[in-house]
Amino acid sequence: MREQIEIKEKINLLDSKGHIIKEGWGREPFWQYDRRVVKAPWFQIKEWDYYIILSEKMKKGISFTISDLGYAGLMALCWVDMDKGLTYQADTLAIAPRGRITAGTGEIEMTPDSGNMQFCDKVLSIRYETGNERRKIIFEAPDLEIPGEGIGIHGEILLKQPKEMDSMNIATSWKENRKRFYYNRKINGMPASGFMQTESNRYDFHREYDTGTLDWGRGAWTYRNQWYWGSASGYLEGTFFGFNIGYGFTDRSPASENALFYGNAIHKLEDVVFHIKEDDYMAPWKFTSSDGRFELDFKPVVDRQSEVNLLLIRSIQHQVFGYFTGKVRLDDGKELELKNFPGFAEDVYNRY
Repeated sequence: MREQIEIKEKINLLDSKGHIIKEGWGREPFWQYDRRVVKAPWFQIKEWDYYIILSEKMKKGISFTISDLGYAGLMALCWVDMDKGLTYQADTLAIAPRGRITAGTGEIEMTPDSGNMQFCDKVLSIRYETGNERRKIIFEAPDLEIPGEGIGIHGEILLKQPKEMDSMNIATSWKENRKRFYYNRKINGMPASGFMQTESNRYDFHREYDTGTLDWGRGAWTYRNQWYWGSASGYLEGTFFGFNIGYGFTDRSPASENALFYGNAIHKLEDVVFHIKEDDYMAPWKFTSSDGRFELDFKPVVDRQSEVNLLLIRSIQHQVFGYFTGKVRLDDGKELELKNFPGFAEDVYNRY
């Protein structure tokens, strides 16, 4: 069995030289991040807060991105229709924000579990309000056209985050440059309520069966990277179940970010491999694991793909939504069977 380093108490993320003090994973965001001590040029610092809410019953979802990628800030809202196999997105850019957006509004101290963050222009408005065991997302994209839904979307979504809920946290660095690091938090399974309103229809989320996921990241990156990430959240016979899987960049020898969630508890996995037919992302995928605890098939229904090529900056992204089927095994040996469990998996290449 591969040894993974678990962090169990609060520590600073970086030392005076810009190296991670202790690499590994944690059930909470124990590392204290301070952008001011990062030893990297501003254009290599990457910070983002990404939320996605998928409703198994409605077969619809919505995601939100507020990010500072150094050269530019990227903000996006994406409507996902798994029933029709379609996605529609409103996105916009801010030139060289240099941490101003992700630093928050100043109303509340910014930590992984508190603070307010917002962005607004004529294309879209997104506001995150975090604190008191909950996260609120307030949003509007007035000109987003969704066939069958009309023009424009707005709404408010509330995600509950109980104190006893485990999350997946990881801090690792690149072998070729230990001052380049990745600090990431994934929270799966926050019960969701609220609504999203299109011109034609209102869609309500219900915390009894709808959940939201957070991908929170801070780091200083090398120039060229490719990653694989997968996530799913829902309920199995009335108990919450979810997973986070990913790899492809940084030295993951201290820990993987692969984990199962059952109830409020995390169950740590070793290494997971994505088997993809890269010339056809809509072909079936397969997932295998080094410890035999994550063996799933994946049936895609929609590929949210994009490509940007601006000479020095290039991005090729395939975020594929679909359904997982197969078996997983918890820490105590209990086996769970998934059948058409909704989620997504992605293959992303970035040069920036």
